[in-house]
Amino acid sequence: MDEALLPTGMSGRVEMRTPDEVSAMLALRSCGWGTKRIAAELGCSRNTVRRWLAEGGWRSARPAARNKALDGLESWLAERFRRHAGNADVVRQELAAEHGIEVSLRTVERAVAHLRRELRAEARATVRFETRPGQQLQIDFGERRVRIGEQMEKVFFFVATLGYSRRLHVRAFAAERQEHWFEGLESTFRTFGGVPEEVLLDNARALIQHHDPVSREVVVNPKLHAFARHWGFQVKACAPYRARTKGKDERGVGYVKANAIAGRSFESFAALEAHLEAWTRDVADVRVHGTTGEAPRRRFERDEAARLRPAAGIPPFLSGRDLLRRVTSDCSVEVDGNAYSVPWRLIGERVTVTVTGPELRVLHAGREVARHALRAGRKGRVTDPAHFAGIGRRPRQPIAEEPPPLLRPLSEYDAVAGGAW
Repeated sequence: MDEALLPTGMSGRVEMRTPDEVSAMLALRSCGWGTKRIAAELGCSRNTVRRWLAEGGWRSARPAARNKALDGLESWLAERFRRHAGNADVVRQELAAEHGIEVSLRTVERAVAHLRRELRAEARATVRFETRPGQQLQIDFGERRVRIGEQMEKVFFFVATLGYSRRLHVRAFAAERQEHWFEGLESTFRTFGGVPEEVLLDNARALIQHHDPVSREVVVNPKLHAFARHWGFQVKACAPYRARTKGKDERGVGYVKANAIAGRSFESFAALEAHLEAWTRDVADVRVHGTTGEAPRRRFERDEAARLRPAAGIPPFLSGRDLLRRVTSDCSVEVDGNAYSVPWRLIGERVTVTVTGPELRVLHAGREVARHALRAGRKGRVTDPAHFAGIGRRPRQPIAEEPPPLLRPLSEYDAVAGGAW
């Protein structure tokens, strides 16, 4: 028999026998038969009988262990696999460069299969923790296409969740820019009547400049830093690409999409905002939360409201934008998907558009030429009739009372044509 296939615990050459033959060996041995007689009866060697009798019963064959190319490199493979975030091909390349071992990608993938399962489990794992009343506010943005009027528009939803009471605050915006994060936060502080100790957020580009996944060093946008100092809270960012490290997977944005927005249409953006306000008050605030077992509004008023730093008396943090635009042929500039009128004489000129809070100003050569209230939604138009005054008025040319005289007499034309008709 090939030594590669041996019964468990056996070594050396041994003839493989069936379970019935091994049982017969044991039965004959119990009857007092010797190994020589048993071997002659069953047609096998005496060594085969001895080995199966020593085994005490039939056992399946097992393949003999063979040396593998990656034996002894288990720790090295684990370290490199984690360093390269599960990229087995990079591990294969470094294996050849550093150890001179040329193997196929499939060989490396088999060797790190258990490590890949661990990485997937870590990515899905959530460590739930509870925060003190007034300690933490979690914020996030989500987007969804919503029917507003006669068309589908992309709407961005700002959702803030208090960590203790799970009370929500929701706002709708036409975009997801830094000023929208700030406006959503200020609206949350005004609605809840106070400011928590810390605000936990994802690594949004508008707010976080850099977050090292190894050292956990966070570089906050300077304007967010100023905003946090203005309102008196600390900024905390979850680990990059690990939104679950927020601790509570509240899925506030998903709740808003599935409950407040799903299947609904709105006459205008203002109607959408009014609906969100009513839905938060009548549904989200009074539902029995699955984790706390209480209505968020009741839990907030009983335990958390008094723990927030009062927001009364804190002025708004004015976040502004300075944009460069060229006045189009329809006498307007475009900002966030909406058009705002500008005096028609500036068509083709470059202007500066300043957005500060709810107001938009247009300046040309340092002089203000237009001022509008900022419009919510998209594809809207805000006009000032004064910007079109005088357009289309051109001086009329006087009409001659008599036609000008002919340059040549008609007789000359007759001569060229061969005479009169």
